[in-house]
Amino acid sequence: MNLSKTPVVCVCLLFLAAIPAYCQHGDISINIAATSDKFGDLARTTAAEAILDGQVAAYHAKDKEHGPTIMIGGEVRYPFDTTNHATEFAVFGGPMFHFTSDFTLGVHAQFRETLLPSSIISGVEFNRYNMRLFELPLVAEYKFGRDKRAFVQALAIPEFTPHFKNPSSGPPPYPHPNFDHGYTLRAVAGYKFGKFFAKAMYETRYFKFEPTYPNPDGLYNWRTDVVSGGVGVTF
Repeated sequence: MNLSKTPVVCVCLLFLAAIPAYCQHGDISINIAATSDKFGDLARTTAAEAILDGQVAAYHAKDKEHGPTIMIGGEVRYPFDTTNHATEFAVFGGPMFHFTSDFTLGVHAQFRETLLPSSIISGVEFNRYNMRLFELPLVAEYKFGRDKRAFVQALAIPEFTPHFKNPSSGPPPYPHPNFDHGYTLRAVAGYKFGKFFAKAMYETRYFKFEPTYPNPDGLYNWRTDVVSGGVGVTF
């Protein structure tokens, strides 16, 4: 994959690299995950995955109890087995509203690029289109415990029709499939130790495409489950 030809990748990597140097209110973390993927009726596969993510407050409301904080961030997901699992890059931004000092709720605009793996079907390689996604994550966060050091976060994303792009390995054998529906659900729990924090995450995601000619045997239908743990720093 040529990263210089992938705008989402470049923006995401530059953003994550710049966070510690130029921002004052944000966090960055590195996580080790187990990702489990299933395409259509093919056997489920599991592999380790590295996740780098970060976010920063681009704007703080003068009155935090009534005005939003504008957050921007990014994420890189790189599986150790790229032949069976997707590599992903994302950038996002949006408001978080402070209903109390403990509870915030917001919505983000997110662009995600997903590089889907190929599959071997009866000895023949089946190339899938890569997907570029526009998403609107709904995010809720609650802080509790001593000095509000513990936190939980819930995220829900209704998936919209992807924009399809040919993979670098070659054009797929069929036109792109017709999208039916999809969703992403994520739960995060963590604890802060001064400037540092630890967190755990579980995510499930599902894409379903219409069972027509461009989606033979449901090979584009994709279910992925991710469990991760990691450490990070706030600044």
